[in-house]
Amino acid sequence: MVATPEKLEQSPSLSNPPSDRVAVLLMGYGEVESYEDFANYNEQALNLLTAKFAPVPTWIYPSLAKLLAMFDLHEWQHQHGNFISPHNAIFEKQRAGIEQHLQEKWGERVRVFKAFNFCAPFLPKQVLAEIQAAGFDKILIYPLLVVDSIFTSGIAVEQVNKALADRANDSEHWVKGLRYIPSFYDRPDYLDLLARLVEEKVAEELAVAHLPSQIGIVLMNHGCPHKAKGFTSGIDESQKLYDQVRERLINRYPLISVGWLNHQTPLIEWTQPNVELAARNLIDLGATALVFMPIGFATENHETLLDVDHIIHALQRKHPEVNYVQMPCVNDHPEFLQMAAAWANEHIGALLSEQALSVNPALAAHHHEHHHHHHHDHSHGHHHSHH
Repeated sequence: MVATPEKLEQSPSLSNPPSDRVAVLLMGYGEVESYEDFANYNEQALNLLTAKFAPVPTWIYPSLAKLLAMFDLHEWQHQHGNFISPHNAIFEKQRAGIEQHLQEKWGERVRVFKAFNFCAPFLPKQVLAEIQAAGFDKILIYPLLVVDSIFTSGIAVEQVNKALADRANDSEHWVKGLRYIPSFYDRPDYLDLLARLVEEKVAEELAVAHLPSQIGIVLMNHGCPHKAKGFTSGIDESQKLYDQVRERLINRYPLISVGWLNHQTPLIEWTQPNVELAARNLIDLGATALVFMPIGFATENHETLLDVDHIIHALQRKHPEVNYVQMPCVNDHPEFLQMAAAWANEHIGALLSEQALSVNPALAAHHHEHHHHHHHDHSHGHHHSHH
């Protein structure tokens, strides 16, 4: 997968000194497209995600992954005719669209590369090798899939750090500039877009047959574990995201609930209400139509498609009289691609203008030795200076 610099270099290198270019590393989960890869995908996901919040020993992961894969195969084959997730194709459209907007502003100095947390040949280490080979030395890490990104992007950063450590030579690190976009849960343009998409859908499909007070809206967030071994879990960001979208809709549509798309893992307390419970509650309050809008996901994936589909089927069996409308994520909506590119502009500008980093990994060792000499020097009343 590592292409040679000749193939990747699109502009003559003379016109651009190397430090004058930025690689945007757009990060998503990636989804396996054949069932065979699924057990492996599950194992990697368990390693990266579950390890942060579950009391599950690591040696159990491989067999647990195979077990999960067996359940999933049952679901895939019987219910979805070997479902192929559109996630990777949509993510590629997002990458290309964001790159197009950025190149209109920055030209060839900026390129957008995609990396998937769990899917070769786009694993972060593979893509970073490609970025380095293409002569980039400034990187903007930009996780895009999930909006609670404080937790999920932590995983992205974890993988990038591991790859960067593996590719460090002893003297000077090849990366000369680094920036990061943690999440867009509070971006007003994103919040406005979500609310408007819901309003347009209601006007199109439901307004003619249902009073506004009978239209229930379930705003779906990425489920979060309550206790994540001290890791910031993204609940706060997701909650704020929900509150802001709700605020934009509640005066016209009184029946609104958050719905968390949880992975109901045993032993773990997840955010509540989950999507199904949220929907039942709204039906109890008199909803005759329900709109399911993913707000915590920017890209369609098996959670927003299959899980929501299952939930709607379960609800239909019990409440066939209710109208159910399943909405897509923002995906490659032209306005979303434009705003996502705009959020990157200030960081690209900063990377292009700021002085190059000069990091020598070998110096970390000296720093340790130096640090230990100061431990006994507590007699000068330093403890008063804590703020």
